[in-house]
Amino acid sequence: MSEVIFSVFPVENFVDLGLYQFGWEQCDPSHSFGPAARNHYLFHYCLSGTGKLYAESTKKESKEFQIKSGQGFMIFPHQVCTYIADHTIPWEYVWIEFDGLRVKEAVELTGIKPDYPVYRSRYKDISETMKEEMLYIINHKEESPFHLIGHLYLFLDSLIHSSAAAQTGRGSSLRDFYIKEAFSFIEQNFQNEISVEDIATSCGLNRSYFGKIFHENMGKTPQEFLISYRMTKAAELLKLTGLSIGDIGNAVGYPNQLHFSRAFKNIYGISPRQWRYENGGHKQEG
Repeated sequence: MSEVIFSVFPVENFVDLGLYQFGWEQCDPSHSFGPAARNHYLFHYCLSGTGKLYAESTKKESKEFQIKSGQGFMIFPHQVCTYIADHTIPWEYVWIEFDGLRVKEAVELTGIKPDYPVYRSRYKDISETMKEEMLYIINHKEESPFHLIGHLYLFLDSLIHSSAAAQTGRGSSLRDFYIKEAFSFIEQNFQNEISVEDIATSCGLNRSYFGKIFHENMGKTPQEFLISYRMTKAAELLKLTGLSIGDIGNAVGYPNQLHFSRAFKNIYGISPRQWRYENGGHKQEG
């Protein structure tokens, strides 16, 4: 029978890079998972043995990849995949599921793509560091969320720098500048009633072009990013302060409490009051 270690990360309030679940498994011969799709990025690294990955391409065709020890594979959000352990030398692997507002850009730097999701190393020492960071997270699940997120950053940095397909130059430094300017404007003004037009103007761009490059870089529209950012800040305030729901809504740019509650529920699936109760936040003072 397969041996497995599996953990779910308890906190989802990290905007740029968040952790969802992670684990290790020594698979039985021919053990399979899928077909299934994930909502986030899921990276597997093969410690020993071998197996096969069947991944849906951008043309909706299933492509087969052989994965062996020292290699890995990335499953992209909403990509349907199946993976099967070899029947004679079944693989042992570790995995991490992660996501965040800047993850799409980071994964692009690895050169790993939905049409070729296989990770191969070009620097053995850096890939060894990457593996150690994954194992550290798996074996230290009791550490604080900030501690584990720190190691997740180190994992992602090692993944980018060790990938054989890593991008050496993207030729998009001006776009990167605009995105950073947009981030800065949002971080400084999210509590105000700002619009996408305001963000675009802060970058010196018209709204249409700004929206296009933002979506291409981030995988989200500027409006989706702004709402997600505000709701993450709201969740922090719900957990860490005793402010009323109305005051928190106002603090993140929603002077209308009904509009705030509706936006929060669209992101988290429950009301701000229920979220505070379920996540051990400060009791609201009447």
